Amino acid sequence: MLTFLNKGPTPMLGLDISSTSVKLLELSKSGGKYRVESYGVEPLPENAVVEKNIADVDGVGEAIQRLVSRAKTKVKQAAVAVAGSAVITKTIEMAANLSEDEMENLLQVEADQYIPYPLDEVALDFEVLGPSPRSEDQVEVLLAACRKENVEMRQAAVELAGLKAKVVDIEAHCMQRAFNLVREQFTGEGGEDQIIAIIDIGATMTTLSVLTSTGTPYTREQLFGGKQLTEEIQRRYSLSVEEAGLAKKQGGLPDDYESEVLQPFKEAVVQQVTRSLQFFYSSSAYDDVDHIILAGGTASIDGLADMVSAKLGTPTSMANPFVNMSLSSKVNEVNLSNDAPALMIACGLAMRSFDQ
Repeated sequence: MLTFLNKGPTPMLGLDISSTSVKLLELSKSGGKYRVESYGVEPLPENAVVEKNIADVDGVGEAIQRLVSRAKTKVKQAAVAVAGSAVITKTIEMAANLSEDEMENLLQVEADQYIPYPLDEVALDFEVLGPSPRSEDQVEVLLAACRKENVEMRQAAVELAGLKAKVVDIEAHCMQRAFNLVREQFTGEGGEDQIIAIIDIGATMTTLSVLTSTGTPYTREQLFGGKQLTEEIQRRYSLSVEEAGLAKKQGGLPDDYESEVLQPFKEAVVQQVTRSLQFFYSSSAYDDVDHIILAGGTASIDGLADMVSAKLGTPTSMANPFVNMSLSSKVNEVNLSNDAPALMIACGLAMRSFDQ
C-alpha cells in the first residue's frame, strides 16, 4: 500500500509542482510558532506539467534540483501533492478494535467496492478520522485512491533532484491545512462557523475550495488561469512566453496595458469566481459565503481582491499564511509576501513535517 496521506513527524520540504513552476518551502517549529527557513519558486519548461499531470519528468526534476541548490537546504525528504481531481476519496466505517495493519489488509481485500479502477493501477491510503457518530464500535475512515502513475511521476521527479518523496498528499487537504493558519486573520470570534471560500487561481486551473466547520472541503476545478493573461500579453505586444511572463510580474508594458489587457482579464477572473460559487450553491445547502480568500499566483494582481469584493459584495482578502511566522535571515520578506498567495499548497505540504 503506497502511503500518500500520512505519517510523520520528520523534517520535509513542501514541494508544490504546478503547471508553470515548482514552489519550495521549508518550515521549522518551536514552541508552537512556525519559522520560514527557506523558500523559492522555479519556473518549469513549457508543457512539463499539463493539467496537473507531469509530462516531462526530467524537466521537473531539474527545476527541483535548481530550487534545492538555491534554497541551500539540508533537508532531503519532501512532501508533494496530487490534484483533488486525480483522487477518489470515500469515508467508510470500520470496526474500532482493528489495528492499522488489520485495517490495511481488510481495505486491500474490499477496496474494489469503492474504487472504479483496477486495484493494480491505484495507490491506496487511509486515515482514521475518529469515532463514528452512528456506533461506538465503529470508526470513520477516509479511504483515498489515486492512479499509481500520478504518484510515481512525482516520486521520480523528486528523486532526480536527489530527494525522497516521503509523503504524497492531496492539494485540497494541503490548502485546508495552510488555511487553518490564516483563519483567525479573517474570522475573529465565532469564526469556526464561518463559511470560507478559497479561490486558488493558478496558471491554467482555478480551484474553488469551500471550508465549513465540518466535513471535507468542497472542491471544484475549472480550466482558467493566469496563462490566459500571459498569452494575451504575448499576442498584443509580440513577446515570447518568457518576456510576457516577466513583463506581467515586473511591469514596463505600454500605456494601454491596464485598460486593454489587464482590466478585461480581471473582469474574467470575477466571472470565474462568480460561476464557481454558483456551482457550489447549486450543489450544497448554502447560498452564501462569509469570506473569499484569493490564492495562487494570479491572486497577486493589484486591485483584484477589491474588485471581487465590490462585484460580489463579500469581504475578499489575499492569502498569506506567513503573517504570524518568523523568517530566517536568508528569506527575503518582501519577496515572500509577494509570493505568499501562490505558496498555500507548499505551506500545507511543509506543515506535514509536524504531524504527530
